[in-house]
Amino acid sequence: MTLNICLCVLTPNRIVWDSEVNEIILSTNSGQIGVLSNHAPIATAVDIGVLRIRLNDQWVTMALMGGFARIGNNEITILVNDAEKGSDIDPQEAQQTLKIAEDNLNKAEGKRQTIEANLAFRRARTRVEAINTIS
Repeated sequence: MTLNICLCVLTPNRIVWDSEVNEIILSTNSGQIGVLSNHAPIATAVDIGVLRIRLNDQWVTMALMGGFARIGNNEITILVNDAEKGSDIDPQEAQQTLKIAEDNLNKAEGKRQTIEANLAFRRARTRVEAINTIS
């Protein structure tokens, strides 16, 4: 018997995911964590990274752009700045955006420009990873 977890992924503008899942792998600021049913309650910061969601025997990916997560009582609520399902990302556009972000990072001058370029690069890389990982 498989116990399910209720997963809700929210951005300021919309609900990206709201259904039961079997397992997730979440990128946090201190590393990745796997969550199964009856996980210990925690609240954590969510890093820019790929969320992996297991539904039965299939994995679905989602690019998350940083935020917070609350886990407890077989419910996971993830509130992020932005989220995009891997299946909704255009591979050519994502690769082009990654290339532009990489070029901008290499050309960045000064601390502020470097920080902003690095953030844009991490976001672009996450979108590409969401396409290329287990789907």
